[in-house]
Amino acid sequence: MRQFLRDNGLSLVVVFITVLTLGGQILVGWHDFNNELNDYGRASIALGAYLTSGHCIEAVFENWESEFLQMGLYVLLTVSLYQKGSSESKDPDKKEAVDRAPSPGRPGAPWPVRRGGWVLKLYQNSLSIAYFILFSLSFFLHALGGVKAYNTEQALKGKSEMLTLGQFLGTSEFWFQSLQNWQSEFLSVLSIVVLTIFLRQKGSPESKPVDAPNQQTGE
Repeated sequence: MRQFLRDNGLSLVVVFITVLTLGGQILVGWHDFNNELNDYGRASIALGAYLTSGHCIEAVFENWESEFLQMGLYVLLTVSLYQKGSSESKDPDKKEAVDRAPSPGRPGAPWPVRRGGWVLKLYQNSLSIAYFILFSLSFFLHALGGVKAYNTEQALKGKSEMLTLGQFLGTSEFWFQSLQNWQSEFLSVLSIVVLTIFLRQKGSPESKPVDAPNQQTGE
């Protein structure tokens, strides 16, 4: 167990933080939504009912959407674009291990590499594909939760105008929600790309060694 915790500590801690913060968001979102219902003279709803509400679904997936878009694009951009001196970039003046041709004879090579053909072709792009699939699902669920939240709000205000999913996708409200998250995610990527040129964090694989020159590119 001790070795398992050591070998998987990073993912376990991040999972714990994710579950903790997501649970906190759901709980405070539930109270916030019930306060809104009470303001309109409506009865509060149970936590289980809140989990399927547009208020909850929209809030969760509009953030997940931006995270997966950021990571998917970043993975693709770092294939062919460089930033001299950044620990997040390949060195434009050197051959990198990530660019070598996959060898089925390499010890411990994953099954898709040994299989070859279209399986290998898919596998060697599987990271970006996975991120864009997750982005697409989150984008859809954000829109689904958003139109549900919009129509609920219209009903609370006593208005009869309701939108379909397709109509909501064309509203400024939907794109305002998306773009405000997208820009913040790309700003965070920009910050780590640029700051790792000049700044260090001893012991972190996201940083260059403390004594590395600023012009050294890669970790």
